Amino acid sequence: MLDLLLRGGTVVDGTGAAPVLADLGIDGDRIVPVGAGETAREVVDCAGMVLAPGFVDLHSHADFTIRWFPAAQSCLRQGVTTIVTGNCGTSPFPVVASDGGGQWPSFAAFADAVDGNRPGVNVAAMVGHAALRSSVAGSARRALTEAELVRMCDLLRECAAAGVFGVSSGLIYAPGSFASADEIVAVATAAAEAGLLYTTHMRDEGDRLLEAVDEALDTARRSGVRLQISHLKAMGPANHGKVREALRRIHSARGDGIDVACDVYPYTASSTKLSSRLPDWALDGGPAALVDRLRDPATAARIEAEVAARVGRTLLPAGTVIAALPAGPFSRWVGASLADVAAAEGRTPEQTVCDLLREHDADVWIVNHAMAADDVDTVVRDELSAIASDGWVLDTSGGGHPHPRNFGTFARAVAEYQRTRHVVGLAEVVRKMTSLPASRIGLTDRGVLGPGRVADITVFDPQTFADTATYARPLSYATGVVHVLVGGRFAVRDGELSADRHGTVLRHTVS
Repeated sequence: MLDLLLRGGTVVDGTGAAPVLADLGIDGDRIVPVGAGETAREVVDCAGMVLAPGFVDLHSHADFTIRWFPAAQSCLRQGVTTIVTGNCGTSPFPVVASDGGGQWPSFAAFADAVDGNRPGVNVAAMVGHAALRSSVAGSARRALTEAELVRMCDLLRECAAAGVFGVSSGLIYAPGSFASADEIVAVATAAAEAGLLYTTHMRDEGDRLLEAVDEALDTARRSGVRLQISHLKAMGPANHGKVREALRRIHSARGDGIDVACDVYPYTASSTKLSSRLPDWALDGGPAALVDRLRDPATAARIEAEVAARVGRTLLPAGTVIAALPAGPFSRWVGASLADVAAAEGRTPEQTVCDLLREHDADVWIVNHAMAADDVDTVVRDELSAIASDGWVLDTSGGGHPHPRNFGTFARAVAEYQRTRHVVGLAEVVRKMTSLPASRIGLTDRGVLGPGRVADITVFDPQTFADTATYARPLSYATGVVHVLVGGRFAVRDGELSADRHGTVLRHTVS
């Protein structure tokens, strides 16, 4: 007798195969074959519903928020059962002299803390190159010494031995942006030797997008690492359309034997730190040093001049919205555009950028409307692209004005890109959210509905599954998810979140 039988649903198994009407059997935490006349302790009628593998978010930053939101409602209510953290070069470990208050000295300490808080979803962690670099060299804008490079790669190996799934870089963010191509190759080589994935927020996603793609591909070519290009996009009107050439180069590299793929979120706006719009030299030494520079009139004027060169290209004042910042003189402008703030304050956009950073400890987040819908469609259609959020775990009680992708990515992929506009079909969009990301990160027992696989399952109504979070009202859960199972146990049942939490921190092993 089975523990649970999901009866009469439309099974979309995650492989890209055509949907079929079938039953799913669950025994313990595993999916099992269902024989004729099979009985179960519990039977759930799933007629009219889609049964899919639990969605795998390949690009999450929830390692920085799951301690506050362990229930992971924003994930579970859109069918996500596993999140991959440590992206864009950032991770809360390894941090020298950490006190456990959101940062940890090792992956093991991080994993123990997350598991101790009983997460609602599974967490597959990567380690960030910036975290590794900071551990050996702080925030200095300089080349690493040979000893520092060796130590950094040793730290990566320690993380790999403890169970991380990959290493990421954020080459647009300090201190990752201070790294040379050779430094990144050294890190990628250590990752390849440990059987890890290398993901990269490339050095440029605007005017030098194609050069950045070439650098990423060259890193993989020189190191032998498996490469994942994060949130492939082209920022700014002058660069719209470049994703086609970027994808051509990615496919060409695959033809040459490089294991490379990409991911994308189904929105035309990104979200990032406002400080990433500044020149590298201004970020030397970290946020406190940046604030000091901005307080010096001559240095601030130099920074403003370099920011001004980006205005109208990759920094669009009317499309740059203040998402979050600490309390201070500009707090009232959360949700407003940079153009609105500048006009109200009688300042230029570049002066306003510097004002915001100076008055709020350089801790300002933005939503940046600078992408083309056609480009997003192009990447979503491509067979190599996975759907990923680039978001955090949140709930609707939070403040600020975050990107709606935190609550809506996976629902929007189905509602907008499959059901409404037919950019991709149902089987394909599910593949992009399940087996494709699972295979990229190395989750061999998740992402497909099949015998012996872990019973992470999402059941949704194909007619009502949709995102409700918008840029104007971003704190809103998706609709249409009926049931979610994590390890064979209900995390969402009949649309209601379970009081129990069944996730865990996963550990990577090399077979």
